[in-house]
Amino acid sequence: MSQAAMQALIVESAGAPFTAVQLPRPVAGPGQVLVRILASGVNPLDTKIRAGQAGHARHPLPAVLGLDLAGVVEAVGAGVTAFAPGDEVYGMTGGVGGLQGSLAQYAAVDADLLARKPAALSMREAAALPLVFITAWEGLVDRARVQPGQKVLVHGGAGGVGHIAVQIARALGAQVYATGSAAQKAIIEGYGATAIDHATTSVAQYVDQYTAGEGFDVVYDTVGGTVLDDSFLAARTYGGHVVSCLGWGVHALAPLSFRAATYSGVFTLLPLLTGKGRAHHGEILREAARLADAGKLCVRLDARHFTLGSAIDAHRAIETGTAKGKLVVEIAGN
Repeated sequence: MSQAAMQALIVESAGAPFTAVQLPRPVAGPGQVLVRILASGVNPLDTKIRAGQAGHARHPLPAVLGLDLAGVVEAVGAGVTAFAPGDEVYGMTGGVGGLQGSLAQYAAVDADLLARKPAALSMREAAALPLVFITAWEGLVDRARVQPGQKVLVHGGAGGVGHIAVQIARALGAQVYATGSAAQKAIIEGYGATAIDHATTSVAQYVDQYTAGEGFDVVYDTVGGTVLDDSFLAARTYGGHVVSCLGWGVHALAPLSFRAATYSGVFTLLPLLTGKGRAHHGEILREAARLADAGKLCVRLDARHFTLGSAIDAHRAIETGTAKGKLVVEIAGN
């Protein structure tokens, strides 16, 4: 009997548009879950992989892209007891490291990478969450170990990782401040942070204004470049901690060392690339579901809707900087 087929999008070569294809429907192997995908989150990394500019993602083309998904369990493989057919799930499950991505009707994924979808969130909202939440959580909780009452500064507080980091830090009981543009002030304040206009306020000015010159207990850089250098200048003397998920380039550590402060990098893809630590990603997404269902976490979505047929438009929105929140491709026919 022939294997069932599914619709999917593949990228044949760097910079190429998507090609709609029919692929064999995957089968859940031992430790895997077959997910019927209802929504595929789109991230800036997806666009870089399609452009051939993300060697660190180790995703050779041609390939199916898409890191994040939300959907319904269709079947489970041998040894899987945490999920059953019909469960609504979400996760960051592929699209790097040669693992099939989520721009398809089905994916067979490692059960450890999944969690049950928050009841309070739609499939679109859930699909937008995994990569950015895991990245924010690993920085604030796993690396910086944020405590109640600490002062936390998030650079890029209206961005994908940034607006989630603000909400996590607030939920942990921190006093939260976030940089952004003047146009983003209302967005940042809507998530409970004090907004800082990065264009009109120097590091020295906001460190003096909000910490009496002492510096912030934790600084999370979600922007990279010179903002990471600014982060070193904003860390609290004796014990301040800087975290970055975009620690590219060459940076002088002396300003941080002179404060007796510390630095950690976050590389969210490691469990997908190495196979190690995947269960922790599932644990983190269970924390996300707990916060969302408690009304302490929401995700900012772009109002536009995309399908497999218009997925390239979602990529172009990210590439041109016109996205107004997270973008999601809805998988028709599922």
